[in-house]
Amino acid sequence: MIHKSLSIVVATGLIGAATLLGAAPALADETEPSEPPRVELVLDVSGSMRAADIDGETRIAVAKRAFNKVVDALPEDTQLGIRVLGATYSGKNKKIACKDTQQIVPVGPVNAVQAKNAIATLKPTGYTPIGLALKKAAEDLGDTDSVRRIVLITDGEDTCTPPDPCEVARELAARGTHLVVDTLGLTPDEKTRKQLVCISTATGGTYAAATSEEELTDRVQQLVDRAAVPPPVQPAVVTGSADCTNAPLLAPGVYTDREKISEHRFYRVAVQPDQELRASVSISLDRALNPDYGVLLKAATKDGRELVRGVDAGSGRADVLSAGLRWSADEQKADAKASAEAAESDVDEPAATSTELCLIVSNSFASTATAAGAPGMPVELSIDLVDASHAPDAPGLGRGFLFLLVLAIAGLVAGVLAGWITRYWVATWREN
Repeated sequence: MIHKSLSIVVATGLIGAATLLGAAPALADETEPSEPPRVELVLDVSGSMRAADIDGETRIAVAKRAFNKVVDALPEDTQLGIRVLGATYSGKNKKIACKDTQQIVPVGPVNAVQAKNAIATLKPTGYTPIGLALKKAAEDLGDTDSVRRIVLITDGEDTCTPPDPCEVARELAARGTHLVVDTLGLTPDEKTRKQLVCISTATGGTYAAATSEEELTDRVQQLVDRAAVPPPVQPAVVTGSADCTNAPLLAPGVYTDREKISEHRFYRVAVQPDQELRASVSISLDRALNPDYGVLLKAATKDGRELVRGVDAGSGRADVLSAGLRWSADEQKADAKASAEAAESDVDEPAATSTELCLIVSNSFASTATAAGAPGMPVELSIDLVDASHAPDAPGLGRGFLFLLVLAIAGLVAGVLAGWITRYWVATWREN
């Protein structure tokens, strides 16, 4: 769901220490989808598509030709469907008009003749129930492990809210990570643009505008081609807890979760000796938020002692906020060793064991009560464990009595040298 400024980390395996603790870590999903990607084109055929303002032709005429060109260029194995909205009911009963959406081509291998014939019969008619059409399109694509993509093409905003199309998009995205909604605006005004951006952002999709037949054809073709190429890494779905004790134990990989406004999500990671933890989090801002916000990623011990943090903040428009951190188990060993030396303890250095850390994701967002509710905002968490990069030991002067002895010797030598220089200077000054 989340694709901008994200740190992609390839899953590397199980954490050995977790087995000793009796719990196996969650693993990021590395399997390829079992079915080919599926895509459904959702076309607005409401009354406003009669406007003749694209190259001197009506919007619907341009859209039909663009669709035909895309259908002709599709590979044979493409799983494509077509759904329309506002295409059949021309009456004034809004309750009926806002249910006007039909699938005219079922999702499956493309039959070019069938698709073109279905498109040719379309006539601009009614209202614009975008929210309902998105819900139905998701049902058309089915609940499969394959990548699913909806391409929405409209010239105006939803005229049938509720359901609000932005809320529908968030709900669809919250059900899984394999559904993306891309939006295309035909000569859109500002209000339409904002709604389409909201829909696409909520699912990790893209928004584009088209003001000519060539632009529309190219945009639709690009989106359909993109759907045929699955992303290189599919994040595994994980649910963070409200405290560290019950938090899921994660192996290296990429994970996706949902976080509400002002919520804290906890996860656990086991770090072996001579390993360095590298973690990052990205939160997609899929709804309107008050200015001045931030995201915080912390690593802490199980008893709550903070070890390291990463933070990102913003104000105004932003699509994604990201933060990262690095922590090595050597740091804890060095602290333990220093404490033992300072106390002049004869206790042997503790045996090398894994360190279980808590990763805490929190945010400082604020918005309206409605926007603050479920589903939460998309979170993508990347975790990697690599060999620790040991810093070279710096020359030190020691600690405790050794340090005092070094200072005493240095002071004695400096005093003797200063006395000799002063005596020589006085003797020479008197002779001259």
